[in-house]
Amino acid sequence: MFTSFFKTLGVGARTTTLAAPMAGHVIPLSEVEDQMFAKGLLGQGVAMVPTGDRVVAPSDGKIEAIFPTGHAVAVHTVEGLDVLIHVGLETVKLDGRHFKVNAAVGDIVKRGDVLIEFDREAISKEGYDLTVPILICNSAEFASIKGNVGEDVEELGQLLVARSR
Repeated sequence: MFTSFFKTLGVGARTTTLAAPMAGHVIPLSEVEDQMFAKGLLGQGVAMVPTGDRVVAPSDGKIEAIFPTGHAVAVHTVEGLDVLIHVGLETVKLDGRHFKVNAAVGDIVKRGDVLIEFDREAISKEGYDLTVPILICNSAEFASIKGNVGEDVEELGQLLVARSR
């Protein structure tokens, strides 16, 4: 009888913390220049302005998709998050230049494993926006997703918290 009441209060809700897959400054998705990301059409989350040159696994999990161009990777975490990390905007047009892919679809990864390396300076020199949307593609399964917006986060520092329904 009280189960739904307690759920509305968040009693018994499970929280999952996602680590940052890179070092950088956290910004809201709404500030991303690509409306597909800004409007949350692919999922809720945050974006980062990277200060490093690599993407690491934010959690133990499995690689569900990784583009040969190196611009994006999807990881299903052991905590149940479907995470999409998209390095830069329109960077698919670089056709893999300035990216090195270190993982493959189906790989089981550990938190901190290097998935992608990229050359920030070279990508910027070619005129691309290096903003990195980090999305929870199954965000509808969670009551809330809150990121550390406005903070500078180290690689594997706390990036966001998802609260179960």
